[in-house]
Amino acid sequence: MKTLSVGIMSRIDYQKRTIAIAKGEYTPKKDEPKVWFESVKSMAQVLSNENQNLLKTILDKNPKSLTELESYTGRKKSNLSRTLKMLERYGIVTLEKEKNSVVPKVQATDFKVAFGLGMAA
Repeated sequence: MKTLSVGIMSRIDYQKRTIAIAKGEYTPKKDEPKVWFESVKSMAQVLSNENQNLLKTILDKNPKSLTELESYTGRKKSNLSRTLKMLERYGIVTLEKEKNSVVPKVQATDFKVAFGLGMAA
């Protein structure tokens, strides 16, 4: 599994950074995060204990469908689907279509967090 590098930056600073990149005024370094959160609080919501336990369950049980994952976790399939789609947007999981099922696969097991007052471009 890989380590996912994440950063924390305000929405305004992130927009400024994105515009600077688009204008060619700033080139991101190779080791800079690719995934950004607006606050430590928003990162904590995504990487909550409940979601960490979900990731561990996927790793340990290797479910072949959301229905199977539902039986392992006791969470409703609609709730799992919503959570997994959100985790997929951050690159933490992928949802692979196999036959008539959606199979969750964990892509990141470790997280490196970067933030500071001088992070904006």
